[in-house]
Amino acid sequence: MKISVIAALVLAPTVMMLASTVVPVSAQSGPTPQEQMACRGDASKFCAEHIGKPPQMNACLRDNKAKLSDACRKVVESHGG
Repeated sequence: MKISVIAALVLAPTVMMLASTVVPVSAQSGPTPQEQMACRGDASKFCAEHIGKPPQMNACLRDNKAKLSDACRKVVESHGG
């Protein structure tokens, strides 16, 4: 019994560490070409000054979510916005 408790104490932090390294990578994946096309017009209209700067563009699109087309709003929401 002591071995399984020790194993759990040793393995739990390792599993949590691995999980935390996997989740941000998938959350940070860039938009697909289809997603980019869905937001191209909105990006030009509301966030033109951020073209070529993905973090700023993402923040701008989130900030303007209420004004976005339905297709682009779905993209923003699917990426956590």
